[in-house]
Amino acid sequence: MHVRRAVAVASIGALTLLSACGGDSGGVGVTLADFSVTPDENSASAGDVTFDVTNDAEQSHEFVVIKTDLAEDQLPLDDEGVDESADGVEVVDEIEDVGGGSEQSLTVNLDAGSYVLICNLPGHYAQGMHAAFTVS
Repeated sequence: MHVRRAVAVASIGALTLLSACGGDSGGVGVTLADFSVTPDENSASAGDVTFDVTNDAEQSHEFVVIKTDLAEDQLPLDDEGVDESADGVEVVDEIEDVGGGSEQSLTVNLDAGSYVLICNLPGHYAQGMHAAFTVS
């Protein structure tokens, strides 16, 4: 009888461990919509960070990770959107085209610091497609 109990406890432990690891990349979920960028978490530890990006809108968006000490709504603009070559703006990486209704992932190695997650299609940043993100 004790052996059955031990096997049952071990089986439950293994199933719990597998369900915690299976199916999900363990990344930071980010939802793009018209017109918002909403991460499931606002921070992560330094190192490799995977952003699992879902576009809930019908139109395409992009997902850009920017390292900056500027406030999320104070990035310098040019005629198209955020000036990605301006002082204080360091583009880490991006997904250029996240089609409407699709999902994509981006893994980047991030140092500790302040970041802003944006869509930089013309006019989208100005309409609120940005979110602050901190790495420690």
